[in-house]
Amino acid sequence: MTPAQHELSRLLDVMARLRDPRRGCPWDQVQTFATIAPYTVEEAYEVADAIARSDFDDLPDELGDLLFQVVYHARMAEEEGRFAFADVARTITDKMIRRHPHVFGEGGSPQAWEEHKRRERAGRDRGATLDGIPLALPALTRALKLTARAARVGFDWSGPAEVLAKLEEEVAELRAELDEADPARLADEVGDILFVAANLARKLGLDPEACLRGANDKFARRFGQVESRVAAEGLALADAGLDRMEAHWTEVKAAERADAAG
Repeated sequence: MTPAQHELSRLLDVMARLRDPRRGCPWDQVQTFATIAPYTVEEAYEVADAIARSDFDDLPDELGDLLFQVVYHARMAEEEGRFAFADVARTITDKMIRRHPHVFGEGGSPQAWEEHKRRERAGRDRGATLDGIPLALPALTRALKLTARAARVGFDWSGPAEVLAKLEEEVAELRAELDEADPARLADEVGDILFVAANLARKLGLDPEACLRGANDKFARRFGQVESRVAAEGLALADAGLDRMEAHWTEVKAAERADAAG
C-alpha cells in the first residue's frame, strides 16, 4: 500500500467512525446532503483563495478539507445504499480516460474533449441546450456557462463591441428606472447589467469571477491604505469626511500606477 492509499484508507475509516450510530460524533451523525452541501462550496472557495494567495503552505490543509467533503457525501450515500467512495473514484477515473483518447491510446486530439462531453450529455437525455448547468453555481460563473453553451449553437454576439453596446443600453434602462425606484424593476435592470458584463468578460476571453475577485482585492487594498493614511492623521474614518477619504483614494491610485509604470 502506498502512502497515499494508506492515508486515504485512514480518512475513510475516520469518516465511518464519525458517522457511526453508536460511537460517532453527535453532530456528524445527524448531518445530511443538504446540510453539508454549503460547507462543500465554502471549502472549494477556500482552496481557490489559497491558490490566489499563492499560499502553498496552507493549500494542503485546504485541499484536505475539500477532500473530506467528498468523503462525507460518499459515506452518507453508502449508508443509504446509493453508492460508495469507490464508485466516485471509479467514475471520475473512467471519465478522464474516456475524454483523453489522445493520452490513453485510442487516438484522437485534445479538441475531442468537448465532443466527448456533448455525447455524454446526450447520453443522459438532458435534452435542452442549457440543461445540466448547476443552479448552485456562483451567479457570474453560471452566466458565463449559460451563454457559452448558447454560443455553441450560434446564439451569440459577434464580438466585444456589440456586447459593450448592449451594456450601454442596459445602463440607460437602469437610469430610466431610477426616478421610480421600484425595487423589483431596479433588481431586474441591475441583473441585466451584471449578466451582460459576464458576457463581455467571456467575449474577451476572461473569467468574470476572477475579474470581480481582482476588483474586490484592489478595492480592499486601496481602502486599507486610505484607512492607514487617515489614521496617521489622528482621525477615525467616520470623522474623516468623504472629501478627505476621496483625496487619499486618488493619491493611493496614483501611487499604484506610478509603481506599476516604474
